[in-house]
Amino acid sequence: MALVLPRLTLPCLQVAQALAALTAVSRDALAGLLDATHGERVRALAAVLEELADRALVWPDGNGLLRMAAPLRSAWNSPLGLDAPLVHLLAGSNSDELGRMLAKLDVKPVPTRKEQRLAALVDHHRDPARVAALVAKAPAAARKLLERRAHDAPERSGFIMFGSPADSTPGEQWAVERGLLIRDRHRYGPARMPAEVALALRGRDWHAPFTPAPPDVHSVPATVPEIEREAAAASMAFAAHAASVLGVCAAAPPARLKAGGIGARELARIGKAAQCDEIPVRLVLEAASAAGLLARDGDRVAATASYDAWAEQAPADRLAVLLRAWWALPLTPGGSRDEDGKALPALAGAPPCAGCVQARHGLLTAASRLPAGEGAANPADLGALLGWLRPLADELPQDATPFATLIREAELLGALALGAVSPIGAALLADDTEALTEACRLLLPAASGTARFGSDLTAVVTGTPSAHLLALLDSVAHRESAGTASVWRFSPGSVRRALDAGLTPDAIEADLAAVAVEPLPQPLSYLIHDTARSHGRVRVVSAACVIHGQEPALLAELAAHRKLTPLGLRQLAPTVLISRTPPDKTLAALRAAGYAPVAETPDGTVRIERAQRHRAANPLPSPRLPGGRSRAQRTDARTANAGKPVDLHALATRLRDAPQDVAEPDPYDGRPYDSDTEEIIAGYARNLTFTDVRQLAHAVNDGQVITIEYVATSGNTTVRTLSRLELDAPYLHAWCHLRDDERVFTLSRIHGVMPG
Repeated sequence: MALVLPRLTLPCLQVAQALAALTAVSRDALAGLLDATHGERVRALAAVLEELADRALVWPDGNGLLRMAAPLRSAWNSPLGLDAPLVHLLAGSNSDELGRMLAKLDVKPVPTRKEQRLAALVDHHRDPARVAALVAKAPAAARKLLERRAHDAPERSGFIMFGSPADSTPGEQWAVERGLLIRDRHRYGPARMPAEVALALRGRDWHAPFTPAPPDVHSVPATVPEIEREAAAASMAFAAHAASVLGVCAAAPPARLKAGGIGARELARIGKAAQCDEIPVRLVLEAASAAGLLARDGDRVAATASYDAWAEQAPADRLAVLLRAWWALPLTPGGSRDEDGKALPALAGAPPCAGCVQARHGLLTAASRLPAGEGAANPADLGALLGWLRPLADELPQDATPFATLIREAELLGALALGAVSPIGAALLADDTEALTEACRLLLPAASGTARFGSDLTAVVTGTPSAHLLALLDSVAHRESAGTASVWRFSPGSVRRALDAGLTPDAIEADLAAVAVEPLPQPLSYLIHDTARSHGRVRVVSAACVIHGQEPALLAELAAHRKLTPLGLRQLAPTVLISRTPPDKTLAALRAAGYAPVAETPDGTVRIERAQRHRAANPLPSPRLPGGRSRAQRTDARTANAGKPVDLHALATRLRDAPQDVAEPDPYDGRPYDSDTEEIIAGYARNLTFTDVRQLAHAVNDGQVITIEYVATSGNTTVRTLSRLELDAPYLHAWCHLRDDERVFTLSRIHGVMPG
């Protein structure tokens, strides 16, 4: 069922919800409820029922009633905002209670059997006219209460009540006596209104939602060559961005936040170095991580061995790898803001989102429904059509229009072009790996191994540069732009960087000439050799300290002394040595070898060595003990009582009466667990105290409402009130009262638990 529901269209879900609201209903009654009794809506309802029957979700029984699969019925807590039918709410009532209700309704006497009385009551309440006439005669308080409750979603309470129910208002009591409201004797909360009563009070003009026709998408002509050209330009630019982003990560692995993921500062650094915006950076990072090209390495995210093999492949093959990873990603990588508008890190390890996968698949399905040779005039219209095709797909809170971020991702990858499905998108939609690779090869040219060098000290590469050309130009020039054409600029600083890496000016010139379309321009050759002439004229060496003196022979002796070899001495001038060992250890080693060196201060004067006397600035306060007494006071009390005689009889009595049975210790601070739930939570919620773990486990087991202090993936701390708790370690599924929606919480991010 979890695989079928997300693929149902909006009208299928609407019909299924209407059936879930009723125990069993005829096809005509369902059509009346959905206002599908005439015109195209009749044919649309028949098509929906046929589709649900093909999926074995809904079928007619021998009595002409429609039945549905039990798991599908349980998909809604309150279908159409209705509570359970009358037969379910009165399942725990006895025959006498039902008889009193029938008497209040002036229904003729029926046999004393519970089943017969319940059937008579249900038959009465299923007649909207009789229910409406009954409510019209009700007291004003009862009438207003019933009319309000008929349009409100039922309130559920998970608190078990011991004893009799609380006193109700006169209006509620009148409705309870006639079975218009049913009071649950085992739980707190308001009396519940049966589904039949709510439907009767909503009136004949009220209909359940039914949207059989999809939203209109205004289309414009888009020929196949135009779509392919647009997709080729987008995919070529993305392939270049991917190579740049992953190249930056391979050279300087981005640091991870303490809370996990790559933060905004590192994303900005990568984007600046790779010359691309934040969305392509996030898209590349998430897809590359899913494809195994990046992996967590301590507090950083580094390239893997698979990246090296990937970088040597043709651009089309590299793009195909990232496209396959994106198609199956359990999240929308372009999501950069949470529901509070705060920045989200990339690669944060968020819980899997099946609705995000369905949104991605539904988008290309929506675009494929357009007529051949046409594309959406406004790609945002595809978001509305996607919402009709996949109502359960997850949207991002940052989107101003439905699925705007997802549409942008598909356009960046070339899967969507001019509002239509490209060859890449068609291959993804068909889930054909070979067709995807062929489509990428059709749209992307082979990697370019040559560049055009200009006299303005630039190098231009058309298309995607090969791995060798990319590494060469990145090592000797600064990249200015990337995309369908990439531009590098040479400068003294970039050439100096190549010389620092060990290259010679002749080797640099030869490597560049090997990839040049035409001979290298003279200004570039001059720049390389002019920079080389000044390179290395000043040298910098690391040293822990310097040894100098006025006798060259003595300094030469120190440099050649075998016992001083561990100091790492090196002679820079006849009277100057440097040491790789810190000054204090160098002084000690020289003195141990029989020499008499002195130490100098930074200004060149001789350092006077005197024994230092260390004293505490202020006396430390005496530590406090429980009860507000200090340790010194407690010691004084013991000293004061030292001379008093000990009452041995009282001491023996106290030891004898002490409890002898001690609970077996367990891994949680020697305290036993109350339940398996408590032990599971303790294993994952490392930031909670023992009391908080026990309170959270109690709330999960008993269905109670709690309030937690939660640290989100962005590092921000929020306080959430939760109900309907379901434990699925290491996650906690719950209804968040702050967001009024289902949310998934990671146990390790919960830092506190309070009563709801």
